[in-house]
Amino acid sequence: MALKCGIVGLPNVGKSTLFNCLSSAKAQSANFPFCTIEPNIGVITVPDERLNKLSELVNPERIMPTTVEIVDIAGLVKGASKGEGLGNQFLGNIRECNAIIHVLRCFDDGNIVHVDGSVDPVRDKDVIDMELQLKDLDTVEKRLDKAKKAARTGDKEAIKILAIIEKYQSHLEAGKSIRSLDIDEESVKLIGDMQLLTEKPVLYVCNVDEVSAVSGNNHTKAVEELVKDEECEVMYLCAGIESDISELETYDEKQMFLEELGLEEPGVSHLIKKAYKLLDLETYFTAGVKEVRAWTINAGMKAPQAAGVIHTDFEKGFIRAEVIKYNDFVELGSEAACREKGKLNVEGKEYVVQDGDVMHFRFNV
Repeated sequence: MALKCGIVGLPNVGKSTLFNCLSSAKAQSANFPFCTIEPNIGVITVPDERLNKLSELVNPERIMPTTVEIVDIAGLVKGASKGEGLGNQFLGNIRECNAIIHVLRCFDDGNIVHVDGSVDPVRDKDVIDMELQLKDLDTVEKRLDKAKKAARTGDKEAIKILAIIEKYQSHLEAGKSIRSLDIDEESVKLIGDMQLLTEKPVLYVCNVDEVSAVSGNNHTKAVEELVKDEECEVMYLCAGIESDISELETYDEKQMFLEELGLEEPGVSHLIKKAYKLLDLETYFTAGVKEVRAWTINAGMKAPQAAGVIHTDFEKGFIRAEVIKYNDFVELGSEAACREKGKLNVEGKEYVVQDGDVMHFRFNV
């Protein structure tokens, strides 16, 4: 399941530094705008303590975590929707992503220039939002012309589609993002996927100074107040601290460093988990002596579709799923013990997979 989160923001807010901490790929970072011209792509492991625990019990030949792709997209500027600063190219890169990680600069440092001359995350957010909204408005208006022509024929479905698209247009013209539009799922399906930028789920990452890494600051409070009515998440981290952590070699060194700063885990680990949640994803596990592996599924997915994530043949020839709850597996220590104690359940095609299920599929092609 190829899943992508795009890191966006104005130039010099810390996007590439953050990306470098997230990924083994090293994006160029420098103190001037447009440092990143091509989007850098990193495949990021999703931290999951459950996978480690299962591996300790099973002792497999290999461990395979689940992953999310993080795309470092070059800094947007005012006018990007009209092509300013390579805007069309950058906005196209965002369109290919499943969710947006919007980095906001929430620290003061006279040595790092800001593209607009001062630090104001509220203003910065508005600049990015407006550019994405304007680009979406352009997309919607092109679709609107076609919808008007189709509606003139008197076709009932065409008239309904026109009304929905006009609702999208009004919402964007009011300076609002599509993800905040109250619209039913049936209407969304009716107009098809327009790949609108502002309908993508968003996580706001406030890049703060070291002192503010635990509790935030006045800048982060302003951001939280601004987005309180949005369906989104806000978190803060210090990209400088994350960069220092990424340079440490051992787990113990990293934990000591975190404890000194009063942090429970690296900010990037927290970010990856939030990005995973943002995409409404869950994990199930397969556990055998050859491999213990985490598999990514959409929340609410049924057993045959979850099996299809491993291989399409598993879905086509699905017979049943043998399911052990994660807590039962850990408590009893093995699949054999779970089977003996009656903790292995046999489930059919209508079973909705739960986050953390340890599964084995029976199929016939």
